[in-house]
Amino acid sequence: MPRLVARLKGDDLIIITADHGNDPTTPSTDHSREAVPVLVLGPRVRAVALGERATFADLGATVAEYFGVPPLAAGRSFLEAVWA
Repeated sequence: MPRLVARLKGDDLIIITADHGNDPTTPSTDHSREAVPVLVLGPRVRAVALGERATFADLGATVAEYFGVPPLAAGRSFLEAVWA
């Protein structure tokens, strides 16, 4: 991770997450009710606790805002919360 962060420049933004969480109370590894982790990195990213988001679609909304795409039908961007 330190080597990756060292290569980031200017407005670079990396969002690391998982595609699903796992319910630790079931034997299955299929998609389940558990939340997924989100790690946001970049020179302009400030350390903030995003808390538990309402939907995974917030990631898509954040990426859309970062690239200047009009707001998506679902999700709320958290770019303003992390972008310095």
